[in-house]
Amino acid sequence: MKRTALFVISIMAVSIVSLAQGRAGRGAPPPPPPLEPGASQADVDKALIAAPPSQKDQATVIRWKPDFSYETLRKGTNRLVCYDRSGFPLQQPFSVQCTSIANLDREAQNLKAEATGDRTRSEAMLDAMEKDGTRVKPEYGSVWHIVAGPDREHARPHHITIAVPGATTQSTGLPDNPRQGGAWIMNAGTSKAHIMVPGQ
Repeated sequence: MKRTALFVISIMAVSIVSLAQGRAGRGAPPPPPPLEPGASQADVDKALIAAPPSQKDQATVIRWKPDFSYETLRKGTNRLVCYDRSGFPLQQPFSVQCTSIANLDREAQNLKAEATGDRTRSEAMLDAMEKDGTRVKPEYGSVWHIVAGPDREHARPHHITIAVPGATTQSTGLPDNPRQGGAWIMNAGTSKAHIMVPGQ
């Protein structure tokens, strides 16, 4: 299991180094894409606080609407999408998040459930979707980057999880608890199974 945890962390490190080297070898990176009409640069910059530096400039940025649809503030060229959830029900006063663009339907379900303003009711709604098969699965291997706190100055440093829907200890070799001190699977065997990375 330790070898699996080291493998996961090694892959993440190699990916970051490769991205950095790839960008360096291509010369100057392309400029960020333009904002959509009516979009605010301040809103885009705030959402991008959670973005990894190597993906930030080409990420898509959206704004959620009250009906859980969204409008695009900036259309990026990679698969990362970022958005602001500050002050939403069950969210902290400062909360920004980035993930794969393939996860937006799942995030809309999250926001709809959280709109109840009650954690128990929200979890019950999501569990019911899980049971009846309507819960949208996240993209396997996609990463969720979160920065949240009472305000920007006191926001928690980047919290990172890796979605592995349906994964178990048996299928990955990772433990389902943090007692060994390495990477582990939370909510194993469900659509919300994800790898927790120590220190992230």
